[in-house]
Amino acid sequence: MTTQSLLPVTRIPRTGLPAHALVVGDPARAAAVADLLEDAKEVAYHREYRTFTGTWKGLPVVVASHGVGGPGAILLFQELADAGVRTFIRFGTAGAMRRGIGDGDLVIAEAAVRDDGVTQQLLPAEYPAVSAPEAVLALQRAAETAGAPYHRGIVWTRAAFQPGLIPLPTAAYEKAGLAAIEMELSALYVAASLRGLVAGGVLVIDGVNADDLVDEEATGGYDPHRDVVAEGVARGSVVGLEALRLLAGGAR
Repeated sequence: MTTQSLLPVTRIPRTGLPAHALVVGDPARAAAVADLLEDAKEVAYHREYRTFTGTWKGLPVVVASHGVGGPGAILLFQELADAGVRTFIRFGTAGAMRRGIGDGDLVIAEAAVRDDGVTQQLLPAEYPAVSAPEAVLALQRAAETAGAPYHRGIVWTRAAFQPGLIPLPTAAYEKAGLAAIEMELSALYVAASLRGLVAGGVLVIDGVNADDLVDEEATGGYDPHRDVVAEGVARGSVVGLEALRLLAGGAR
């Protein structure tokens, strides 16, 4: 394949990719999800962007990683769209913000607060970041079929992972009922809206809000590498892929 036939940032082919994509943060998670596919093939691996193709229950799909943070992630979303992807599901991890949402649970994101560090430079702040309604319903149906505990709600996409010196509106967002906090989803929703594409997101809870003042000795701090999280990731992988199939009209 010639250099001219590859897109510049992700190095994915300019043409020939399936129209449905599951996008994740971690390149290793992309490989793990690809292991669930039939005829999986790695088509690109450049920087944090690792891309596979394969089929899920007969549906051709892309599985690709976008790394950490909205500014880098939106480059993958844009180049996948350039290459022909029309439906996106982001499958990631998040911190819980609402009482009753436990580790390993899924959060289906109906919309996202645009605190992502990139879309503010593309559109006025008043422009919303929203999931396609059909994606929310497909993810909900897939979660119910899989027997996966799930919650629906608005999530906070924030560029900074660790808290700094500037006070943040965490308490207000908690009172407003936000479900979770993560780092890339609003960038996907805005990118998809600008191109008239379908996008949704499902997140596995791997801890509490990173800004919470916790007793480090009692809790051990933030630790996403636990069995309960791994079990949620396994369920979420299937939910995300099955939602793509439902969106493609694969329900029977």
